[in-house]
Amino acid sequence: MPGKHQHFQEPEVGCCGKYFLFGFNIVFWVLGALFLAIGLWAWGEKGVLSNISALTDLGGLDPVWLFVVVGGVMSVLGFAGCIGALRENTFLLKFFSVFLGLIFFLELATGILAFVFKDWIRDQLNLFINNNVKAYRDDIDLQNLIDFAQEYWSCCGARGPNDWNLNIYFNCTDLNPSRERCGVPFSCCVRDPAEDVLNTQCGYDVRLKLVRGELEQQGFIHTKGCVGQFEKWLQDNLIVVAGVFMGIALLQIFGICLAQNLVSDIKAVKANWSKWNDDFENHWLTPTISEVLSTAGPQQNSLTGAPGPAPPSRHVFFGLGGLYPEPTFKNW
Repeated sequence: MPGKHQHFQEPEVGCCGKYFLFGFNIVFWVLGALFLAIGLWAWGEKGVLSNISALTDLGGLDPVWLFVVVGGVMSVLGFAGCIGALRENTFLLKFFSVFLGLIFFLELATGILAFVFKDWIRDQLNLFINNNVKAYRDDIDLQNLIDFAQEYWSCCGARGPNDWNLNIYFNCTDLNPSRERCGVPFSCCVRDPAEDVLNTQCGYDVRLKLVRGELEQQGFIHTKGCVGQFEKWLQDNLIVVAGVFMGIALLQIFGICLAQNLVSDIKAVKANWSKWNDDFENHWLTPTISEVLSTAGPQQNSLTGAPGPAPPSRHVFFGLGGLYPEPTFKNW
């Protein structure tokens, strides 16, 4: 409508998305640094940092690796997302999105493969647990992890108590001089609710006594394997587990979308400023003909010696489109 001015809103970076991404990632960054510090401290206490070869000497899983790897990934992601959002750095934001996307697709692929190849996963889990059973006494953290798993799932070994024959301290061979020979760890024992003090020797000679018929197996130790108990636990808590994984996946997708939206806003603002700078240089910073002639002084006719014509009163620009009149405030 005549008489009304149209106002065009210039592109800008959304403050809500920017500072939400910054706040979320700074918490993520701090937690990752804390996990990493705990892992390095644990390795320092075990002397691993002074003897790096000890990392490969352990036959089983060192649980500290979980803290180091998870803490390292969280620290890198948190740093990229936090600094990228705060400084509006498109490189860090793109790195954050791609890295988070790779983690999401790895989780998705792992879930699909675990569902399709159930039997193979079960065999690999049995092999993994048995390897850790062999190294039970080699690392205190691994020992605590196995004891926790056997107590939590009320199980013993990968398939049953006899899997502890794989451990040099618990096997039933005659050449085994260990006091724990033909026994199981205390975490395999069925706890008596009346006991106030944990009996850590309850598993001594227990498999030997079971063979002799001196004890009832089911009433004294857990007879089910941890692989089967873990599968049963997954089935009983399928909704909770699926909800946790869905929540993590949605959080990752939300972070990727937020970072990509911030990158788009930053690019739009940069493009707008670049266009404004080009227009400013073309209209105001390009020298005019009158300025060039005025700096050169009055020109004389080479034949008559008379002064040349006066410079034009109206300025003319050398723009990208050729010569055109100098704009006035009315034009702007």
